[in-house]
Amino acid sequence: MAREFEPVVGQWYENIDENDSFRVLSVDEDAELIEIEYLDGDIEEIDVDTWAEFDLDKIEQPEGWSGADIAKPKEEEDEDEDEDDDWDDDDDDDDDDDDDLDEETDENY
Repeated sequence: MAREFEPVVGQWYENIDENDSFRVLSVDEDAELIEIEYLDGDIEEIDVDTWAEFDLDKIEQPEGWSGADIAKPKEEEDEDEDEDDDWDDDDDDDDDDDDDLDEETDENY
């Protein structure tokens, strides 16, 4: 009997019948498509009917996996943006440069 799991972005699975490991990259519920990436880096888009035919096990990320990270969920992106609030520090440096230009311009008059 096939074990059926809902596709979860970022989750690794093993297709028991094919002896393939892959992770879910994206789920498009409207188009009923699931984008998966195999351990060898190949990316495939499958429909939900194909997904339902898989005999799956959830697995941990394979040891030594060096693939690109999946885009972070929105919540995590917001947390990272808070850490990058030093953007105004750079503006102060630019103002100093402008002051130097003003002084040079004043000297030329």
